[in-house]
Amino acid sequence: MKKTVIATIVALACAGTASAFIDSYVIKRDKLPEEAQEMLETYFPKAKVSLIKIDRHLLKKTDYDVKMTNGTLIEFSNSGKWKVVDCGKREVPEELVPKAIRRWLNKNEPDLKVNMVQKKTASWLIRLSDGTVRKFDLLGTYKGIQTADEAAEAEEAEEES
Repeated sequence: MKKTVIATIVALACAGTASAFIDSYVIKRDKLPEEAQEMLETYFPKAKVSLIKIDRHLLKKTDYDVKMTNGTLIEFSNSGKWKVVDCGKREVPEELVPKAIRRWLNKNEPDLKVNMVQKKTASWLIRLSDGTVRKFDLLGTYKGIQTADEAAEAEEAEEES
């Protein structure tokens, strides 16, 4: 009898802890941090939000994935700073790409548009309209083209962290 009661208590405690970290889905912009709301209003004022996924992690802070009705995907950190803006086939707002990177692109790839920009800890990743992903350091110095293998490794590392 005692073992059954203890097992039940442990099971309920585990279930309660696990449910605290389940992702949730909402549509209202007011569920986002203020900085994220301001970014959306500034760069995507007419775009409608179709879904906001609130990712709750056991050891990491919460982050937010916003999907617009036009297909744009934006990832925000817990504090509301954007990490990734992926506009699919459309062009990312010019102001979201650092000036040094824009200068390099205008000089070296004038016919291509930026479809995705990602801020990493020590670099920037820029996907162009031809499907290639260019790497830049934090100062905007060109570092090369990201290969498919590098992209897969980066995704695996991101999932593990």
